[in-house]
Amino acid sequence: MNKRPNNFFTIPRLEQIPHLIHGFGTGRWKESDISEKLEGKDFRLLFLNQIHSNIVHFIDRIPSDNLKGDALITGLSHLLLVIKTADCLPVLMVEESQKIIAAVHCGWKGTQKRVIQRVLEGMEDHYNIQLNSLLAALGPSIEPECYEVGKDVRQGFEESGLPLEIFQSHPTKKDKYFLDLREANLLQLLNLGVKRENIFNVDFCTRCSDFLPSFRRDGKKSGRMLSFIGMSF
Repeated sequence: MNKRPNNFFTIPRLEQIPHLIHGFGTGRWKESDISEKLEGKDFRLLFLNQIHSNIVHFIDRIPSDNLKGDALITGLSHLLLVIKTADCLPVLMVEESQKIIAAVHCGWKGTQKRVIQRVLEGMEDHYNIQLNSLLAALGPSIEPECYEVGKDVRQGFEESGLPLEIFQSHPTKKDKYFLDLREANLLQLLNLGVKRENIFNVDFCTRCSDFLPSFRRDGKKSGRMLSFIGMSF
């Protein structure tokens, strides 16, 4: 997918699902824009206090308090799950027959803690989903050639038992590596039984694309990319 959008990217396969709303926002896409898009559709927006964890929340009723964690899963109608990123990988998932959706924030810390694995195992246990029928969409994130990390990050992945082929040694800097965040999460999806043909990518690099927020490029002034998914039925 290489067409630059005005406001947000969508996945053609997910657009075929009746009553599903989803997207990966550009830097122009704000919370007020989401509310405007949903005007008259009676959706409630649900955000997380994201903490680079592997904490997963199953939303079976509307929460009364702010939730801390990095993944949301629900089977509720008219609830829009929203994830904020600025180089980290946003992942949206849907099991269309059971009408279960998920939104996941995958930074390097959450990836190292296997947040995607926790989500998939939770969907199996909590909703009895067959993972070979799950659809997953990976949004824009920082690409490996722009994502330099230190020896401690690589060591943490090794201690977690994650494959080290997602790292490439820096050609000129000792104990520096390039991390492929997208591949790291793709492998977790495949290893748990999600079919490759059911995994879709929006593979713009956030750092290289001036229309996407990037903390590595712009620091604290970067803003955040809003990714969202919801169903009405």
